[in-house]
Amino acid sequence: MFIIGNFLIALATVLNYALTFYMWVVIARAVLSWVNPDPYNQIVRIINNLTEPVLSQIRRRLPVSYGGIDFSPIIIFLVIIFLQEFIVSSLFGLGKSLL
Repeated sequence: MFIIGNFLIALATVLNYALTFYMWVVIARAVLSWVNPDPYNQIVRIINNLTEPVLSQIRRRLPVSYGGIDFSPIIIFLVIIFLQEFIVSSLFGLGKSLL
């Protein structure tokens, strides 16, 4: 059980880092939406390619744009915080109980 406990703790840590990284990418996307970046810039294209699939799904399912302001990044933040508090914490707790 020791190996499974360590595996679950490592999985929770990697998932937590991935969710935090994605949150920072969404923040960068929101900041870029305030300015007019060059759409052919490689970094701008990477950020758009990473965030647009998730943002478009939220925009399609929920009316999150009011008065020209897009609130879909806030929905993503709430989902990421939920996943970090529920799934990551549960994996940590389960992993620690198996040690």
